[in-house]
Amino acid sequence: MSGLRIVADQNMRGVEGYFRDIGSVKLVDGRSLGAEDLQDIDVLLVRSVTRVDESLLRDSPVRFVGTATSGFDHIDRAWLAQRDIGFSHAPGSNANSVVEYVLAAIAQTGSVLERLLSGGRIGIIGYGNIGRALARRCHALGIDYGVYDPWLPNDAVSRPMPLHDILSSDVVSVHAELTRQAPWPSWHLLGDDALAAMRSATLLINASRGEIVDNAALLSLLERGRGPATVLDVWEGEPRVAVDLLRRVNLGSAHIAGYSMDGKFLATRQLRDAVTAYFDLPEISEQSGLAPALPLEVPAALAGSALLRWALASRYSIGEDDRLLRAATLGVSAEESAVAFDQLRKNYGERRELAGSRLQVNSASPDQSVLLQALGCVVSECKAPG
Repeated sequence: MSGLRIVADQNMRGVEGYFRDIGSVKLVDGRSLGAEDLQDIDVLLVRSVTRVDESLLRDSPVRFVGTATSGFDHIDRAWLAQRDIGFSHAPGSNANSVVEYVLAAIAQTGSVLERLLSGGRIGIIGYGNIGRALARRCHALGIDYGVYDPWLPNDAVSRPMPLHDILSSDVVSVHAELTRQAPWPSWHLLGDDALAAMRSATLLINASRGEIVDNAALLSLLERGRGPATVLDVWEGEPRVAVDLLRRVNLGSAHIAGYSMDGKFLATRQLRDAVTAYFDLPEISEQSGLAPALPLEVPAALAGSALLRWALASRYSIGEDDRLLRAATLGVSAEESAVAFDQLRKNYGERRELAGSRLQVNSASPDQSVLLQALGCVVSECKAPG
């Protein structure tokens, strides 16, 4: 054992298994983590609930910080660089989980899925790891899409579109990083004017950062019986949730779009690899403890949108996450609501991804295989009896 002293958020999955041969691991509550927890620590591993900056690390011996998230707006990377403290995050680890959340939201909202399969369009805001993964999944499923990301040159973006065209799409899915930086800040990117420009038939999904959508402007629009159908996984002011807004959205969840078990373990593994590289440690074997998901048998009669709905629901129920959030936060005080929001995240159940799942289909239904493979499934045919 190298003897590294590691503090990790207690909600990181697989951290003790992945890091047991690197050093000793102390698990802490990420929201309450303070400087007193870091007095004799080499490595700090956090999630998005922990702000890492000078006030936290100033008097600590921490030499490396990792966040088990794709985004890193909660990390003062400039200060880390000034102090020569190593840093890594987990880009793309939760990308497929968020994509499947978006698809589940679409499948759960009226006839939006049928409209997309009949020539409708998804407008994607942000072309990072998640935006690109969503675009690839749309392409595989034969769904039209356009992308808005002004920070990238057009030749680096698949199907670039101006924002006003994105807002006229059947679905607008937000995956931008949160920034106030000019010339294209994403903070309140979807404010009064942008939200008013969206059709009532449009489905707005935000699974990025709550502040990208002006929650007050959205609530005002919905209260007046206008605005798009809405699915929110992220909220301004988390862990507090604007309960009046929650009452009016189609679906709400507790910032768990990327919370698949597969994505969580992948993020921890990415950080393990970054730590071993930074400290020039030998490679170690996989020790995650995550077992393969059980295979699924596809009903023979399903096809098209019905097959997609069945497949998505077989691994994830977005409706249950909506029910849990409403039950935990409506009708209680703001303080109790905030605690409940964090508890939903902390105690989130074991959700497995559909992509990579082993599915068995009847050999008489080759179209099933094509559609399921477009979702990233591993499909095998089983002969019907007789």
